[in-house]
Amino acid sequence: MSTAEERIQEALAAFDFGAPVVGALRYGQGHINDTFVVHTQPEDCRCRRFILQRMSAAAFKRPDELMENIIGVTEYLGREIEKHGGDRDREAMRVLRPRSGEPFFTDGGGGVWRVYPFVEHTICCQSAESAELFAASGRAFGRFQRLLGDYPAETLHETIPNFHNTEDRLAKFKAALAADSLGRAKDCGPEIQFVLDREADCSVALNAMREGKLPLRVTHNDTKLNNVLMDEETREGVCIIDLDTVMPGLVIYDFGDSIRFGANHSAEDEKDLSKVNLDVDLFSVYTAAFLEGAGGSLTNEEIEYLPWGAKLMTLECGIRFLTDYLDGDHYFHISREAQNLDRCRTQFKLVSDMEAHWAELEAIVRQYQK
Repeated sequence: MSTAEERIQEALAAFDFGAPVVGALRYGQGHINDTFVVHTQPEDCRCRRFILQRMSAAAFKRPDELMENIIGVTEYLGREIEKHGGDRDREAMRVLRPRSGEPFFTDGGGGVWRVYPFVEHTICCQSAESAELFAASGRAFGRFQRLLGDYPAETLHETIPNFHNTEDRLAKFKAALAADSLGRAKDCGPEIQFVLDREADCSVALNAMREGKLPLRVTHNDTKLNNVLMDEETREGVCIIDLDTVMPGLVIYDFGDSIRFGANHSAEDEKDLSKVNLDVDLFSVYTAAFLEGAGGSLTNEEIEYLPWGAKLMTLECGIRFLTDYLDGDHYFHISREAQNLDRCRTQFKLVSDMEAHWAELEAIVRQYQK
């Protein structure tokens, strides 16, 4: 048995699955954690499944804080779901603690493991094949906000410091530009100027928060479609997953990242920028669904700033790609030359499209203000 297999067996023995384990297979398309689906065989002969994950030591330096966030949020969600007559085991993740009672298990090699019961009769979609599916994810993320509306966000640990601090991302970009360690700045003059022309934009959301216009909330910070488990029959959102980046933040960040990801039809590294466009109809569909799910829990100011969320998350993502390109492509994996520069250009094209349709975007959100 290899060392890797020994570690898996060690982790399996650390948890009480309620029945004999009959197998553990690699599962899913995630790139951060090592994920396995565990099959058990209870006496009633109905197989029960669990998700076993070895958390990435490279991505998450403080698993104790990360799991404290997840346990706090999932237990709170469970109580709120039960209060409203929902199915707690289906509509919110549940952490299965190891036999020790700790939040996670640490193996002999220092690997950190956790377990979640598998949410059956759900599917995970990698792309929005229809406006209806995109809307379903919007309702699910909006409901996530409504259910956590009274959660004390300030008690959450910031597991990735400055994750959506656009001012900090701008500062790191300027440092990379000043260093220009590989002499690449000469290849991306228009992109550099694009960022510098929008320097003031990088402070819009943070200034609104400092002025008390935007409250601190529990935010998911990775609101892609594939982080919503959909009912396999109705295709409605059932459960929000991948809570590793749950932190205190602004609701417009979660909304905006969904728009960046879902309201366009191009590849992230598309070279032909004529194919990169904001789909205003999808923006409208998602806005309506997100606010339906939120059920009146957002303030008028938060609704007013939703277009800014879309613009800032897209601008910030482009700045990160450009910074990494200038630095030598150390953070984002690349499979070809200048891929991060192409990624940056698609994000900036989306920002330009948002600016061109700004009056429309403002009109769309305005109709939902109280």
